[in-house]
Amino acid sequence: MLVWSRSGRRLAWFLAALLFAVIYGLPIAMIALASISGQWNGVLPSHLTLMHFANSVQGESGDQLRVSIMTGAIASAVALVSGTCAALALRRIAGAPKRLLDAIFFIPSAVPSVSVGLGLLVAFSQPPVLLNGTTLIVVIAHFVLISAFTYGSVSAGLGRLAPDYEQVAESLGARAFYRLRRVTLPLVAPYLIAAFSLSFAFSMGELGATVMVYPPGWVTLPVGIFSLSDRGAIFDAAALTIILAVTTLIVLIGLSRVSTKAAVR
Repeated sequence: MLVWSRSGRRLAWFLAALLFAVIYGLPIAMIALASISGQWNGVLPSHLTLMHFANSVQGESGDQLRVSIMTGAIASAVALVSGTCAALALRRIAGAPKRLLDAIFFIPSAVPSVSVGLGLLVAFSQPPVLLNGTTLIVVIAHFVLISAFTYGSVSAGLGRLAPDYEQVAESLGARAFYRLRRVTLPLVAPYLIAAFSLSFAFSMGELGATVMVYPPGWVTLPVGIFSLSDRGAIFDAAALTIILAVTTLIVLIGLSRVSTKAAVR
């Protein structure tokens, strides 16, 4: 329903801001306060300290952050390549076959991540393909979960791409690979970067499938946060959560700047 009066618009904005603050702002504020808390016996914490952040950058936590970044980058890059190839291959298909293939590609996003992890654990725990206990099975789990997002983003970009540019290049004698490399991909570059950003952000926070398949030597930061909270180290877990969120935000901001420059070009 449209709100036409000025007072109605103000009320709508106030309710939206209040809802946003309660649902998003309050949990984030609580995590931020917990990350600098020495004690929390009352309404607000006391004995504020940065010791939890100091502990987070030492020992296993630093390695876990590195593992999360590497896993997210590798899985997102592979998903971007495969999603782009699939979107390019299916862009000329229409009707029921296109809808069926789209549904197949989006199935991983509809399956709970724990189920994906369990399926990989069962499928690759016996020869001839034995991946249980390896780093590769973690990357595969992240790839399966984020592949639908990359395919959907690239497909949306190709759907909005006017065919005139490729037709003009073809009329001038450009071969198919040249058109793809110099015309199609540069025009959808913002969508490619957005797909990678979304996949990376999802991978950085993924827990359900990872906790099912990760080996002892390849522990991601969400698994580390879960382990700390399970042991009752809530303040240390909150500090790691802030570090995870800030690191992901920095990467996304950097990629958004690249995407903006690509769109301008």
